Amino acid sequence: MKARFSHFGAPALAGLLLFSGLALAVLEVWAVLPHIKAATGGYDAERLLLLYSTLPRIATALIAGAALALSGTILQQVLRNPLASPTTLGISTGANLALVSIMLAVPSLTGWGRDAFALFGSAAAALAIFSISARHGFSPFSLILSGMIIGLWCGAAAAILVLMNDQYLSGIFIWGAGSLSQQSWAIPISLLPKVALLTALALLATRPLALSQIGDAGATSLGLPIKWARGFILAIAIALSALVTSAVGVIGFIGLVAPQIVRLAGARRILSQLIWSPIAGAGLLLLTDEVIKLLAPGDFIPTGAVTALLGGPILIALLPRLATASRALPGVASPQQAINNRTASFAALFVLVIAMAIAAIFFGRTPDGAWAWLPAASWDEILPLRLPRVAAAFGAGTVLGVTGLILQRLTGNEMASPEVLGVSAGATLGVAAAMFAFAAPGMTVQLAFAGGGALVVLTLIFLLSARSGFGPNRVLLAGIALGAILDAGIGVLAASGDPRGLALIRWMAGSTYFVDNAVAASALLIALGCLAAAFLASRWLALLQLGTETASELGLRIAPARAVLFGLSAIMTAAATLVVGPLSFVGLMAPHLAHGLGLRRPAAQLLAAALIGAALLVIADWTGRMIAFPYQIPAGLISALVGAPMLLIVLGRRS
Repeated sequence: MKARFSHFGAPALAGLLLFSGLALAVLEVWAVLPHIKAATGGYDAERLLLLYSTLPRIATALIAGAALALSGTILQQVLRNPLASPTTLGISTGANLALVSIMLAVPSLTGWGRDAFALFGSAAAALAIFSISARHGFSPFSLILSGMIIGLWCGAAAAILVLMNDQYLSGIFIWGAGSLSQQSWAIPISLLPKVALLTALALLATRPLALSQIGDAGATSLGLPIKWARGFILAIAIALSALVTSAVGVIGFIGLVAPQIVRLAGARRILSQLIWSPIAGAGLLLLTDEVIKLLAPGDFIPTGAVTALLGGPILIALLPRLATASRALPGVASPQQAINNRTASFAALFVLVIAMAIAAIFFGRTPDGAWAWLPAASWDEILPLRLPRVAAAFGAGTVLGVTGLILQRLTGNEMASPEVLGVSAGATLGVAAAMFAFAAPGMTVQLAFAGGGALVVLTLIFLLSARSGFGPNRVLLAGIALGAILDAGIGVLAASGDPRGLALIRWMAGSTYFVDNAVAASALLIALGCLAAAFLASRWLALLQLGTETASELGLRIAPARAVLFGLSAIMTAAATLVVGPLSFVGLMAPHLAHGLGLRRPAAQLLAAALIGAALLVIADWTGRMIAFPYQIPAGLISALVGAPMLLIVLGRRS
């Protein structure tokens, strides 16, 4: 691929992308010109649509694409990371959360005030990401993982605000996904001078950018104040991303794809990349937007969601350029590390979990908002409402805790979980397919489709990671890339204008609103069955950690064992996703908390992770029902808000 791109050259390839986008735009404009020329005056809808919607949209796509590509180029150069971009680093979602928050307080805020809040959100997200990654030398793995975590946390927080204030933020989903739809020239006219100024500053910083490539010591010896220069240049990239997000929402992956295309086409010098990358980004975003309008007329599909379908494969293609250093799992230890008080720990944990479940059923708020235990006289009326939800959360949490532990041991990566690896996204896409393929899909059909989607993702992760010997970094980043692609597909379905799209958005939040006795019973039965199957496979998990050669010598058939474990993980992820949606971090948190109890062996960790996962999701469901009473926040979003900071803590403590 590199040789093929180099044959064209960066100027030719960037020009080709820009020409292709402009050609489709000209064809779109040309089609309505005869009608406008034939108009005899008065109100002409076609003319107004061309002047105040089509042409401003074309201009916005060119400006936003160039700004995002320039931002991505700067980030990749300063951080020396081919995967850095406003999207993969979570900078865009930080701006999105800040804008959603301020729109509730000041709905009419526009102009510089809106841009200031977007810049604040982007800067806060970037500061959190860089502070974590600095402890790991800004490695590609830590940067992208911390960016993904920040992005998921900001996305969960923004989703809570949207769900709780849908009467005020009814159009925020499509805007937040990156909509280029325009109704006037206000946005492109406002955006152009700001982007032009930042572009000029970036070009003036060409020499500091070039010197930063030789390392801190070398740049300092040549008279460059490297820390100040790096901070100034990063501020330009963050500001470019924030301005675009403020104007049109989150446009994904243009900042990742355009710089890579230009670099692979032969642009090696910093100045060449700063010139040709924005041109390629402008053409790429315009081309994508024009293709969307041809395939799906109307403004229902946000352009930003579709760009992830381009960026995900690029991210996968870049994985071989990363180091594949392995890391030891926190749960893998020598047989000598036996736990003497294991029985006491399990007994205390079991009692605690049951006590939490009972409290979630019987303790809460009365209709007037006061805290109280449920009186016996109200049991017949209230228990049928609370008991199924608690039981379903208990079963789903059990399944997620077990699944997370299996995936962490199976992939050799302590950061693996159904949510992080994109397995939950695969299950969600399966459910979405069932909802759009059948008028009223039952639980069995949804479970089958969700299991199929999860299994496809796990299989792809397996195939993409096999060449690297299942290096933990590549396993994780392959899952992130696949998750981004699937999330884009889900976003397109959700924003298609179909009434089932709104139902899909609400279901993705992870709510137990509509759980009944049948669903609760099914969740508990599936949890018990999967837990039993996981216990039977605990010996496989222990042997796989010894390496394939040692495990084979001890009689383990590697391929069938992995296939069974992948299939079991897919079934469990599908079952849990049907109950609490794809955003929960229980699958990540439970295994680490189990390790914190001093448990090392797979069987012991499986039981502890199951109990802890159940407790976490029961607490999340209870908190969602009570914290904003009488409103209810989905358990999946509450879990994500708690799980993302924990994941950051775990990442920060890694060596």
